[in-house]
Amino acid sequence: MEEIQASQKLSNLQLELLKLYAMGVSEEELRDIKRMLAKYFMEKAMDEADKVWDERGYTNKLMEEWRQTKRSELKK
Repeated sequence: MEEIQASQKLSNLQLELLKLYAMGVSEEELRDIKRMLAKYFMEKAMDEADKVWDERGYTNKLMEEWRQTKRSELKK
């Protein structure tokens, strides 16, 4: 019963990570796992940003125009 209540408060990712940590990992392994997780979520964010970029028809030229506009506004 207690395990069920605890699992309702934790996400599926948290539960899996707890299983991993229960095994005991070295500091180096923990650092590697953190890097893998960071890379995974960074790639997901970049994929979503690329999707929005494509859906809205953004171009490098448009981004440069926006950047120049912002610079001009900051100088005022």
